[in-house]
Amino acid sequence: MSDLFRIFNTSASALTAQSVRLNTVASNMANASTTASSPEATYRGKQVLFQTVIDQEDPNGVAMPVRVAGIVDSECEPIPTYEPNHPHANKDGYVFRPAINVVEEMANMMSASRSYEANVEVLTTTRALLQRTLQVGQS
Repeated sequence: MSDLFRIFNTSASALTAQSVRLNTVASNMANASTTASSPEATYRGKQVLFQTVIDQEDPNGVAMPVRVAGIVDSECEPIPTYEPNHPHANKDGYVFRPAINVVEEMANMMSASRSYEANVEVLTTTRALLQRTLQVGQS
């Protein structure tokens, strides 16, 4: 029975982590076409780092929760574009855009969404198993 509760904990932690990932991807996509007058002021794409949480009561690793270890900025350099008439152009006529690949971000969004859906399904199935277990106990 305690294994079922560990599965709930693991899936819930994965839902939380994937939710953070989805929000981060949405932020990257929303800022993909922003401009700045210097590389330092340019939005940097963000990536979520996950970390497995070791359960001391589960040495076999049946259910290992995950947590967000952090959100890091991309190390890709902003993309300079010569646009002297742009309102954000610097004195040399350049604007800087974040090095965000929208296709990669869409793939990340689809992956996070599918992972989220899979964990919802795990929770639903585990709940059904728990209910059946309780019904057997009542008989």
